[in-house]
Parts: sequence; C-alpha cells; structure tokens
Amino acid sequence: MAGGGAGSLSLIIPAYNSARFLEKNLARCAAYLEETEQDWELIVVDDCSTDGTHDIAQRFRERGGGERVRVHRNSKNAGKGASVRRAMLEARGDYRVFTDADLTYPIENVGRICRSLRAGADVAIACRVHEDSRYIVNAQFLPILLTRHLMGRAFSLSARLLLVGWLRDTQAGLKGFTRAAAERVFPLQIMNRFSFDVEVLFLAQRLSLKIEEVGVEFIYSKEPSTIRFATDTLRMLRDMLRIRWRALAGRYDERGGGPAGAGDGGRGAGAR
Repeated sequence: MAGGGAGSLSLIIPAYNSARFLEKNLARCAAYLEETEQDWELIVVDDCSTDGTHDIAQRFRERGGGERVRVHRNSKNAGKGASVRRAMLEARGDYRVFTDADLTYPIENVGRICRSLRAGADVAIACRVHEDSRYIVNAQFLPILLTRHLMGRAFSLSARLLLVGWLRDTQAGLKGFTRAAAERVFPLQIMNRFSFDVEVLFLAQRLSLKIEEVGVEFIYSKEPSTIRFATDTLRMLRDMLRIRWRALAGRYDERGGGPAGAGDGGRGAGAR
C-alpha cells in the first residue's frame, strides 16, 4: 500500500452479527474512500459471527473490493478490542481509523478524524460532548436519552478521575491513530472487550502521545436496555481499577506489555 500525498488510510470495521446492515454500509465506506485523495484499504474483522457476517464481507471483497479490501475472521469470539488490535497491527496505512459497523458515526466523520491526525495529533477521537458535535435522535428514544446521558457522564467522570484525566468521551466508537502511535499503543493493549477504549487512551497518555477530541455527527437510533447498560458500566468500573493496578505492576511497560489475546476473558457481548 503506497503512501499518497495525503497519507494512506486504513479504515477498520470490527463486526459481530452485522449481517442486517453490513453490505450496504461497506458500500458506503468504499464509496467514501474512493472519493478521498489518498491510497486506502478497508479491513473487516468478523468476531466469529453466527449470522453470515463473514460471508457477506467476503462476497463484497470478491465483487469488486480487490486487494484494497481485506477480510479476517477471529477463530473464536474474542471481543471488539481484540478485533481492533488485530487490524491496527496488520494495517498498512499512515492513518488507521476504526469505526462501528452500523455507522452510528456517519462515514464522513472519518474525514474529521484524518484532518486532526494530519494536523499533528497522534490520536484523534470522536467526542460526543464536543461543542461541534451534533446528535440525530430517533424521537422514540427521547424519554430515555437523558437517563442514558446521565449514566454515561457518571462513567466518564470515573474514567477521568481514575485513568484519562481531561478526556471527556472514551467510549465513542470512532478513533484514529497515526502509524507510529498504533504501533506503540496496540502491542501493549490487554483488554479485549468492554474497556479496551479507555485502556488504549490511558496507554496513549502514558506514552506522551498527543490526543485530540474531534466533534462529530452521531446517530442515536437504537437503545440497549438500561439494565444491560448499567451492568456494563459496573463491569467497566471494575476494569478501570484493573488497568490502574496493571500500570502500577509494570504490565504496560513499553518493553512488551501483556500478551495479545490474554484480554479480560469471558464471552461477554461479542464484538463489544
């Protein structure tokens, strides 16, 4: 993958049971990438889906994606963090961006992330509370949006106090890394599931990398149960304490970190 004048881009799509929307969203991604003035590759990592996600991605590649579309399948359900780490370390782009397969962050937001990286950031992350961010909300979710928002802010405050300081939104599913940043951060990543986002940002800060929050457009069109969200939040609070302990124990030293795939165990919630 040769680097272009604008720097080459690896767009990473971690996917789990995404058959319902994957084909149309991969087409949207490819169409967007074709319009950019840079070399690109599209990497799909299927986290051992059970609904045909892998077959859909393979057919998309065979119909016209060619060598610029790569499809991987995890041998077992390993978690979104494991899928992102795998792709980040196999990617060839100067800029490496991952986003959710359902395009909750419309694909045009990738351009905002890349502009931040080209301007000098080592890591650029979507921030839903950024002054330039905009929500598109399905009306049926308005009554519960406030509850979800308040729970999210409570988690964010805990993450800031325990791990990431000034960063306001660790869990947004759109993040970008320069080649150099990815090759330093992801070999040290241990968490495979719920808390990998906050872990990689904690690692980036430990490595003194420049992180920039980016305003984005966010589509709020589905709502997991409040009970599940509360359970996951408690699990992530536990994981944050584990991250802090690992740091104190030297597990995140740049000489090698934890073994890729050791992770946080358990089947959990698939690619999430």
